[in-house]
Amino acid sequence: MPIVIPKDIPAYSKLLKENIFVMNNERAFSQDIRPLEIAILNLMPTKTETETQFMRLLSNSPLQVNVTLINTKTYKSKNTTAEYLDKFYKNFDDIKDKHFDGMIITGAPVETMAFEDVKYWEELKQIFDFADKNVTSTIYICWGAQAALYYHYGIQKTELPEKVFGVFAHEKHNEQHEPLFKGIDDVFYIPHSRHTTVNIEDVKKIKDLIILSETKETGLSIAKSKDNKKIFLTGHMEYDRNTLKAEYERDLAKNLPIKKPLNYFTDDTCTKACKSWASTANLFYTNWLNYYVYQVTPFEF
Repeated sequence: MPIVIPKDIPAYSKLLKENIFVMNNERAFSQDIRPLEIAILNLMPTKTETETQFMRLLSNSPLQVNVTLINTKTYKSKNTTAEYLDKFYKNFDDIKDKHFDGMIITGAPVETMAFEDVKYWEELKQIFDFADKNVTSTIYICWGAQAALYYHYGIQKTELPEKVFGVFAHEKHNEQHEPLFKGIDDVFYIPHSRHTTVNIEDVKKIKDLIILSETKETGLSIAKSKDNKKIFLTGHMEYDRNTLKAEYERDLAKNLPIKKPLNYFTDDTCTKACKSWASTANLFYTNWLNYYVYQVTPFEF
């Protein structure tokens, strides 16, 4: 939330230059405030875990947030009951005539498939177009980010020889003018878990895209469109402490070729995990809600 101070006090202009949300008395007096409307398109099979993770991050703000959960109509989840989805979720037909202040589109376990072979690809393209026209700012996660980069900019994903799996250190690009990084340390950590990547050189060719963070191990990590309507995260800031552990144990049980996640376990028996990304995640999503949603979304669409 903003700090309300007189416009002619010296601190006002100084804090404004530091990307701190300040508001003068006149604007505060006349301001209309309403809850933010945030939609979450949950493409993950672990519906309840994923929705809880994102709701936890969205709740870390004094702003009131109304959450609408969305699932695909063209593909029915095998891991969540129809009763649960009917009770708590809407599909695209239910929301296509609405407007949202923000939207989150999750990853999905279909990354090694061609985009066009995904059963709900045509529906997802409709949702991408909807987000462009009816949402102030959208965050795309992991496969969701790769799918959006492909649909909007023609950037193809490539399969990796080995899964990117673990918690990786990142540094900020364009820090001085990037509100998303407000309060985040120079070096910060993000979990990654994926078999595919996008060529960083392909991203650099797109004039509309700004790379905010990349690493040698993970490739592109954070990018955005110049108008701030599209935020791309190839990692998983939303993960709980034991999410990577559960994925590791699942792959071991299936006898899949998997190495233990890097920079994650704190013991030799792989039972205790560190969570080094919690503060980054909370600040990132709070900054997104504040700077790219709350401050720019209209009171009435």
